[in-house]
Amino acid sequence: MSDSEENFTPQATADGSFTFVSHEFGESFHSHFGAKQESFLKFVAPTQLATSAHKPVLRLLDICYGLGYNTAAALQTIWAVNPSCNVELIGLELNPSVPQAAIAHHLFDNWNYEYTAILTQLAFEHQVQTDRLKASLLIGDARTSIGLVHQLDFQADAIFLDPFSPPQCPHLWTVEFLKLVSQCLHADGILATYSCAAAVRTALLAAGLQIGSTPPVGRRSPGTVAAYPRDGEQISTGKVAVSFCPLPHIPFAPYPLLPPLSQEEKEHLLTRAAIPYRDPQLKSPADVIVMRRRQEQQTCLLEPTSRWRKRWLRGNEELII
Repeated sequence: MSDSEENFTPQATADGSFTFVSHEFGESFHSHFGAKQESFLKFVAPTQLATSAHKPVLRLLDICYGLGYNTAAALQTIWAVNPSCNVELIGLELNPSVPQAAIAHHLFDNWNYEYTAILTQLAFEHQVQTDRLKASLLIGDARTSIGLVHQLDFQADAIFLDPFSPPQCPHLWTVEFLKLVSQCLHADGILATYSCAAAVRTALLAAGLQIGSTPPVGRRSPGTVAAYPRDGEQISTGKVAVSFCPLPHIPFAPYPLLPPLSQEEKEHLLTRAAIPYRDPQLKSPADVIVMRRRQEQQTCLLEPTSRWRKRWLRGNEELII
């Protein structure tokens, strides 16, 4: 049974907000630690929307709109800082039943949320236009929809990259897809995702972005932020290996430099886990994309990821002792 046919049942998370479970992808839409806090701490805060809200116009691209939580958190944050900020929003979503079910189950009631009417119209009509918001929800495969966004020359100040996990939804984490995503990011914009997978990070690097690590939220693993290098910043990439070096403060940068990766994270990018997913024609099924990556991993000369993991586990144990 596909998600479009199933009856979504709200599942409580630790912060009191609710989420759904996708039987199609075999995963929850959010962590059980807190669906609402994820939106604010994994997406809104890392993209620094509270600072960007001072702009007269702010453009958002919400990839895998889902229940609408990331957009909801963004609008709340932006208009709390600057009620006159004009927001242009494009959301990409495969299944229109998901945001509609979120509204039908009144999942925003416990948010004390004042923009539910906007989210309702977006979920059911896929278009909203007010005196301070122009929003569209594009329904379908994001690999096709991102091309439409690019054709519109939409340059987002913030991109939320929130698909299901790479093993379950590899087609939205490929080098080819993320290159198209990066072309929709403004030169001063920031992309945020919950994933710290080495394959995701190397794909972002291949798209010409520099990356940083965000604090863990409800779990041990950090998230990732990405942006184009500023003047004076250098980042060099090989096939997989990446050279990182401290960068000087740049006073004219619109926001602080991205938080650096730890040494452990840097070395992770030198292992077989860093072989990215590939989808040259942007239409391969998930199992083909996974198999293509597995075959590349088997023939590469990079360090086995298990060896990297054991090395760092041993190092951490020594620090504890």
